[in-house]
Amino acid sequence: MTKIATLALATALLLVACKGEDPEAAARAAAAQGEAKEQAAAAMEKQFEDAVAAHNWRLAKGYGDVLQIDHPTSQAAARVKPQLDDIRAKAEAEVLQQRLAAMWSYGDEPVGKNGHQLSASIYSQEPVDTDGGGAHPVRLIFRDHPEWGRSAYLVLEAGDFDCYAGCRLKVVADGKTHTLPGSRPKTDEAIAMFIEDHKALWKLAKSAGHLSIEFPTKAVGKRTAEFEVGGLEPSMLPKWQ
Repeated sequence: MTKIATLALATALLLVACKGEDPEAAARAAAAQGEAKEQAAAAMEKQFEDAVAAHNWRLAKGYGDVLQIDHPTSQAAARVKPQLDDIRAKAEAEVLQQRLAAMWSYGDEPVGKNGHQLSASIYSQEPVDTDGGGAHPVRLIFRDHPEWGRSAYLVLEAGDFDCYAGCRLKVVADGKTHTLPGSRPKTDEAIAMFIEDHKALWKLAKSAGHLSIEFPTKAVGKRTAEFEVGGLEPSMLPKWQ
């Protein structure tokens, strides 16, 4: 007999017993109903434990919360309750990490006959006014080209960098300030500026949650782009390790 059928039978017996026809039947029905509820709670506890074992924190949180709401007086709820604060914190961290990971885009483009260009890129947290005409996203790109090697650079959608003769860039990673060299190539193909010490920038991006880069522009002076870099997956650019 299924748990639902058991619970239904117990409920029916209890209703009959409540009419005063048989006090012993009422007791048996109440006991059966209580047992059925405990079984249902235990089944949900098992789902909770399976989710925890799989490190699926959001699913575990869901089962744990529902267990406390639907079966608050059950033994299963009592066993699960001490774990819930930790599970909720892990679920929240999981959601945050997935949000941060979604901010990064990864490219794998064929180059030449047998080569591939790999890239990892992220847009600034907020648009930045780089030409006096309104705010636009700033893009940070890490690239691994089969011929040109590795590089890191910023790309603007409007305006231009004032870094043709080279410049010093203020880079802040989780509150700690660094100074890295930059250069603007003499090309019109893209509004891009290289961060010359790409290895140092990559190291900062891998280890930090928040990264900001201050850069000079021709039209409006220095501007700063903020990036939430905590979701970077370094394995997507294996040669950078």
